[in-house]
Amino acid sequence: MENATNQGVIQKEQKWHKNPVEAIKMLGKIKLGVIPLPLYLVIALVIYLAAVTQRLPNDMLGGFAVIMILGILFSELGFKLPLLKHIGGPAILSLMVPSLMVFWNMFSPSAMDAVHTLMKTSNFLYFYIACLVTGSILGMDRKMLINGIVKIFAPIIIGSIAAVAVGMVVGMAFGYSAYHTFFYIIIPIISGGIGEGILPLSISYGLVLGKDSAIFVSQFIPAAIIGNIVAIIGAGVLKRLAEKKPSTSGNGKLLKLDEEKKLSPASLEQPISFPLMGGGLLLACTFFIVGKLLEPYLHIPGPILMILAAAIIKCVQVMPNQLETGAFHLYKFITASLTWPLMVGLGILYVPLDSVVGILTIPYAITCASVVVALIVTGYFTGKWINMYPVEAAIVTSCRGGLGGTGDVAILSASNRMELMPFAQIATRIGGAATVILATLLLKLWS
Repeated sequence: MENATNQGVIQKEQKWHKNPVEAIKMLGKIKLGVIPLPLYLVIALVIYLAAVTQRLPNDMLGGFAVIMILGILFSELGFKLPLLKHIGGPAILSLMVPSLMVFWNMFSPSAMDAVHTLMKTSNFLYFYIACLVTGSILGMDRKMLINGIVKIFAPIIIGSIAAVAVGMVVGMAFGYSAYHTFFYIIIPIISGGIGEGILPLSISYGLVLGKDSAIFVSQFIPAAIIGNIVAIIGAGVLKRLAEKKPSTSGNGKLLKLDEEKKLSPASLEQPISFPLMGGGLLLACTFFIVGKLLEPYLHIPGPILMILAAAIIKCVQVMPNQLETGAFHLYKFITASLTWPLMVGLGILYVPLDSVVGILTIPYAITCASVVVALIVTGYFTGKWINMYPVEAAIVTSCRGGLGGTGDVAILSASNRMELMPFAQIATRIGGAATVILATLLLKLWS
């Protein structure tokens, strides 16, 4: 039997050698994402040649080409590699491998410029978040939205207290002072990311201590990045737990409600309408602009105001159901098509590994990890206690240990629960802002 099998393989290989077209057809059955392998290789070669010859367009077209070709590859590997596929492999590889490639100087200047233009000049991250927030809120059950926003503060607050307590104990056990552990390890992890947390935090530290704020940035970023990695892995583990114990998870729903209360007018059962998706895109842009418009007057972060505006519109039920459906379908399209490419762009520009290498030690890494593990465990049991699905409550709480919007995307994608984005943004933005303010006040008292 074995000889017959081997003979068949040999005959097939001889057929390939004699007929290259047949070989290409066979390779075409292998796909990366939805793209046949031969076509993927051709596309990758075109992008590579344009990048190394400095002919890659320095605009959204060039930027999308770079992040999409890499996002397809790394997500496919993450879904299939042993062990990694159970702990958020697609998110880990899509975020960390590009960061390593930058650290090893593997990208050409034209590729870096194109990605920078897409991610920062064109603000692709906030476009993604705006589409997710708008679509998920408008596509959510009204009662679930109201109860979720009210209840989510319990695991966030209790989890934050537990994270500080556990982090202090572990840090001091490794010989760090209470002062250093609290202000230089724990606070940066739960401050809400780099742009919205670490940068204002470093400015505050600089003003209080009379030092250049740039000194603190390099000390804060390693803790935040390690915390983000642990949170991604934790989200992958929680996803695995939900698969083994379905009763612990609502598959993206935060609250335990009766089945009849879970129904939403914007459901996937309704036919997809491309014009309505265009209307949903306009709504996403409008809600984001509302947040930026009101931010200087209300002194509340724009993304939070965007969430509040969308939530108010949903609660008062003034948005036509068709447009809610369009926004919801747009959100589904964005998450299915652009999540992993976005992760690549974030890894290239927002995860600076050179800052981590110089300060990383085993005690330091364990202390950082303990903070995020405390967030996850506390969020899980608090959510269970207040009638939330514990897996979803733990995932949202773990976003306190992520890199702001970047971390939210990575954590939720690792757990395959992007519909939790509004609650993750609340945890990150409100929790982060409160952390920065409280840390500044305590630093003044301690100094």
